[in-house]
Formats: sequence, C-alpha cells, structure tokens
Amino acid sequence: MPPMKKQINKEIIKLSIPNILSNISVPLLSTVDTILMGGLSSLHLASVGLGSFLFNVIYWNFGFLRMGTTGMTAQKYGANNKDEVWLSLLRAGVLSILLAIILLILQSPIYELAKSALVVSAENDPLILEYFKIRIWAAPAALMLMVIMGWLFGMQNAIYPLILTIIINVVNIITSFYLVKIAGLDVRGVALGTVIAQYTGLIIGLALILKKYQSYINWSLVKRLSVLSEYQRFLKVNFDIFLRTLCLTFSFGFFYRQSSKLGDVVLAVNVVLMQFVNWMSYGIDGFAYATESLVGKYIGAGKPKEVKMVIGQSFLWGGMVSFLYAAIYYIFGIELFGLFSDDPSLLAVGKELLFFMSIFPIIGFASYIWDGIFVGLTATTSMRNAMVMALIVYLVSFYMIPETSNGSNVWIALSLFLIARAVFQWVYYKKYGLEMK
Repeated sequence: MPPMKKQINKEIIKLSIPNILSNISVPLLSTVDTILMGGLSSLHLASVGLGSFLFNVIYWNFGFLRMGTTGMTAQKYGANNKDEVWLSLLRAGVLSILLAIILLILQSPIYELAKSALVVSAENDPLILEYFKIRIWAAPAALMLMVIMGWLFGMQNAIYPLILTIIINVVNIITSFYLVKIAGLDVRGVALGTVIAQYTGLIIGLALILKKYQSYINWSLVKRLSVLSEYQRFLKVNFDIFLRTLCLTFSFGFFYRQSSKLGDVVLAVNVVLMQFVNWMSYGIDGFAYATESLVGKYIGAGKPKEVKMVIGQSFLWGGMVSFLYAAIYYIFGIELFGLFSDDPSLLAVGKELLFFMSIFPIIGFASYIWDGIFVGLTATTSMRNAMVMALIVYLVSFYMIPETSNGSNVWIALSLFLIARAVFQWVYYKKYGLEMK
C-alpha cells in the first residue's frame, strides 16, 4: 500500500473508531426509554417512541449546528487559523443559545403542530405531552452539545465526543432506570433522566474544551461576535444545511404519519424498527464524521490529492461496515426485535418487515458518506439540492406504490429515498468535483 494511502487509512480509522463507538451509543438516549416503556404497555411504548421521534425531529432540524461547525472548523484548522477556529465555536455557541430560547418560548405551538403532523391519537396525547413538557427543558444543553461535538470533530478530536457520549448515556440509563423502576415516575422518569444526562454532558464538555484547547482560547475575540457581516458565510452554510435537514426530517415525519394511519400495531412495530435504522445510521455516520473532518482539513490545507484519497477510502470502509450491519440484522433480527416487545401481534408484523432491515445498510451507506464529503467541502448548496430532489422521488414513489396492511409500502418508498439521495449526490460530485458549492 502506498505510504499516502496508508496514512489516510490510519487517519480514517483513528477518527472513525471513536466516532462509531460514540454514535452507536447515541440512540441509547431513546432506545433505553423505549425498552423501559415497552415493559409497561404497548401504549407507553408507542407514546414514548413518538415523543422521542419528536425530539429527534427538532434536533435533526438543528443538525447544522454540528455539521456546519465541523466543516468550517476543520477548514480553518487545516489552514492553521487559530482565531477563526475559536470564533467558529463562539459563533455557533451564540446561535445555539438563541435557538434554544426560541424553542422554549414556542414549546406549546411546536407541540400542537407536531401532534397534528404525526396524527397523534387521543389515547397517546396525554403521555406524549407529559414527556414533551419535561424533555423540552434539555434543549439548551442539547443544542450546545451539537456545537461542542461539531467543533471537536473539526479539530480532528473524536476521543472527547466518545467520552461525552458515554457519560451522557451512562447517566441517562442510571437515572431513567431509577426514576421509572424505583421512583415509579413512568413517562416523566424517562424524560427527566434524559434532561439530567444532557446537562451533565454539557458541563463536562465545556470543561474539557477549556482545559485541552487553551492555546486557541482568545476572549478578546468576543467583541467580533457583534460584527454581523462576519456571520454571512456562517449563516449561509448553516441555512443550506437547515433546509436539507428539514427535508430529511419531513421524510421521516411522513413515514411516521403514514404508519399511524395503519394502526397502533404497525406504528409500534415501526417505532421499534426505526431503532434498527438509528443503530445503522449512527454506526456508518462514524465514517461520515471522519470524512467531514479529514476532507475539511485537507481542503483548508490546500491538498486536493489527499482529499480525493480520503473520499475513496471512506467509501471502502463505509461499505464494509454496512455489510456487517446487514449480516447482523439478517441473522439476529428476531432476537433484537424481541428486546423491545414480546407482544405476539407486534412480533408477527415485525417478522414480515425485518427484510428491510437487512437491505437498509447496503442501500443507504453511500448517502451517509456523501453527506460527510459535502460537509467537509462546505458544499451545502449542492447538498441541499440533492436532498430536495430525493424527497420528490420519495413522495412520488410512495403514492405510486399500492398500500399494504403491514406498511411494507412505506418501507419501499423510504428505501428508494435513500438510493435517490446517493445518486443525486454522486451526480453533483461528478459534475463539479471539489469545486462544489
């Protein structure tokens, strides 16, 4: 193996392994809640599943706080511009605080809008509302943690995000288990456990940055935060990512809406199966995050040859991991589903749909890796446009496929959506290369 390729692979693995470990554990914030509620009733399971998805929707839409921060920080890090590296953290931090305040102020209309969009039944509504009213107070910590994670990835540091994720999940598991099983708080317990975990992670994350990156800290730059003209590119990149993510969250919201129309059994099954998708996506995203960091660093350093090598090797590693996921789901799918529920009606429908869990990693991994490439290049306009076109393919295909009682038509449309994302992203890269905008 050529020395350069060997070095690139070493960097990818160095960043990817901690990312994979931390990202796989991210869904535990909702997976633990789902398991705890599954032990109570299918109503609790579906309600907390929808409640968790609601917060995933909210936080996915603010995913630009992580992605935009990673891409811009990595480029400035590669260019060895310490002032801009520090300012990228401060600017994103200010934006995250402002957005969190807006979420808290508008929490009631946000919930009503989400309830309508997800077709929440009268039976589920009280439990979901109870969960929402408590967990929404974690928004400031959750959004700021996105910034911290993104900045650390841009600094080529995947160890600290791993440490933070482990701490957050351990605190979440311990507190949620105690509050649900011992204190008997049910839905309130899992929501409060998540809030406590998020703020614990925020405090430790800030402490780690202040200790590790003292050479970058320059508080005199705070005065530049009031210079609005310096936010132009920052806001442009983040707004493109926001629109792209809005399309993505709409696609999954549409998925849950159609699932709700098919009844509580199909909805509960799809809540469980979406945990499989989360495990897969966060695992493959470990390589996507490494790609963001390395593409951004080498673009910032003016090394296009290394950028192209990172792209090629990232697809290779991401593909291998996707086949591993597919094999695990194919062999152990029933056993994994049984962790969430032993309800015979849920298991029967779940078995019919497990095929999709076996193919999702294979057909979906390319779109995740492309996302990492586009973020590292800060090619956010192309990223946004590819997502919009893929969403159109998704909606058109859904309405063309005949409805089925077990919801397989919804999964087919979602599969086509993943394929379309990768195809459109590839087309943009073939046309513009590293000059994408």
